[in-house]
Order: sequence, then C-alpha cells, then structure tokens
Amino acid sequence: MSSNHDRAIVVSALKHAAPYIRLFKGKTFVIKAGGEIFADIQKTHAFMEQVGILQQVGIRVVLIHGGGPQSTELATALGLRTTFIDGRRVTDGDSMNVATMVLSGQINTRILAICRDLQIPAVGISGVDAGLIRAHKRPPVKRKGAAPIDYGFVGDIDSVDADILRKQLDNNLMPVISPISCDEQGTILNINADTVAAAIAAELKAEKLILATGAAGILEDLDDPSSLISYIDRSALHKLKKAGKLADGMLPKAAAIDDAISHGVQRVHVISYRLPDSLLLEVFTNEGTGTLVVDDIGKLTPAEQSPAS
Repeated sequence: MSSNHDRAIVVSALKHAAPYIRLFKGKTFVIKAGGEIFADIQKTHAFMEQVGILQQVGIRVVLIHGGGPQSTELATALGLRTTFIDGRRVTDGDSMNVATMVLSGQINTRILAICRDLQIPAVGISGVDAGLIRAHKRPPVKRKGAAPIDYGFVGDIDSVDADILRKQLDNNLMPVISPISCDEQGTILNINADTVAAAIAAELKAEKLILATGAAGILEDLDDPSSLISYIDRSALHKLKKAGKLADGMLPKAAAIDDAISHGVQRVHVISYRLPDSLLLEVFTNEGTGTLVVDDIGKLTPAEQSPAS
C-alpha cells in the first residue's frame, strides 16, 4: 500500500514540476548564497544538491557565494577587529587578506569539492579572473553632519564581462564565483556578494536572481517572523527602507534587488536556506517559500498573486 502511495507522490511531483522545467530549461538563474550556509558541510551539501537539480534539468546556473561569518571568525582568531556600517563591512589591509583566504580559498574550494561529490560540473572563479569584474576602490562616502566613511579595500563595480560566464555555461559548466575583484593596477578589493550577484544577473539578462539567506524573506515587521511578505514591488521596497523596516543585513540586499530589477531582471527571490528544499520549492511551485520582488505587482500572473490557490 505504502509503495503505491509513494509512487503516486513521485508521479504527482513530476507532473507538477514539468511545466516549470519546460519554462526554465535553457534560461539563466543567478543564485547568491550567504556564507553562513557554507559554515556547515551538511547544510552546504543539502543546498548544493538543490542547485545541482536545477543544473541537471537544463537551467543555466551561476552561483555567487559570500563568506562574511567565516571572515569574521578568522579575523577574530587572528586578533583583528571587524567593523560594519549600515550592514557593509569595512575592509582594511589585514581584513582584505583574510577575506581573500576565506572566500577564494576555503569556501570556494569547499563548494567545488561538494560539487564533485554531487557530479555537478562546477568551475571556481573570482572577479579577478580574466577581468570578470572590473572595479575601483570606493572613495570615502560623505555623510550629513559626520565624518566621511572610508570602507578601505572595498570595491565598486565598473563592469562585468559576462562572456566569460557564457562560455562556461555554453559548455555545461556551472561558475561558482567568489566576490573578490581588483582594480586595473591589481589592488585586490572586496565587493559585497549581493552587489556582485545583481550585476552579474543584469549582465547575463538572467531569468531569476535568487538570494538565499538566513532570513525567511523580507518581513513587514522585523520583530515578527510570521510577517513574511510573499510578493512586493520596487516602490513598496523603497517605502520599507524609508520607514526603517529593513534590518542592517537586508539593506545591501535591498540595494542589490533594486539594481537588478532596474537593469532588466524580471524576478528576484529572497529565500531562507534554513527551510528544507526552499530553493526547489521556490522554483518549482507557485507558493514558493520566501519573498518575490518584481518591478510592478500588476504584471504578476493571477497564480503568482494568489499562491495559496
């Protein structure tokens, strides 16, 4: 009895997934995953298994990873202080060395090793490789009535050479990108991974940008996890920011989301890696699990606007 029931579930799941597979086959998804996912081998394996399924059904996947928690942990172990302003890390010379070791060394290699285990044909690169991301050191940021903020060796993106990624995607390879770059003189720079993901998604004209984070999505009320917003447009996102309803860590994400959509990315999803199979549920079901951000809610399909149906 149970075996018939199990088979019925499998067949039903395949039937439900089929229209989405047809819709997204050959399309490009840019996925950004926060460093906290990769602090644990089991979480990394569970997440990359989902990424592998997307790749195996014909979706062209580009993965960008962060590494904030690991960089902070190593910096602390080395006796270095970590400073954040408005959710963004200040990077001095020592911190830059730590970020390079952690992002392009430890985390990128760990993801690639798990891809080997899952038989995902992945290639690890950073923004430095072949001029993938051209950037300059951010000048001190002026503030009203306060001293300017010098973010140190933090980069602002000038351009992205998407052809480097297209060549890999055309050969069925999945780029796994560390958000380290450099300027034209070879000075290594740290760039916020959400910012990198948004720029790459825009340049590749990606079907979706998916931000996997520790939060369930974007919340109406920071103190109420049940106030998850299912879908929102750019103007409503601006209002949340203006009202101070976005947590520090969500501020760079909100800026990245706005940037991606303004440059033509149709759908941006914010999901939680903590929820089992959240990535697959977000892609292959109408209900999804997190927050969908679009330019204009009025252009959503009726099914997207009433996911419960």
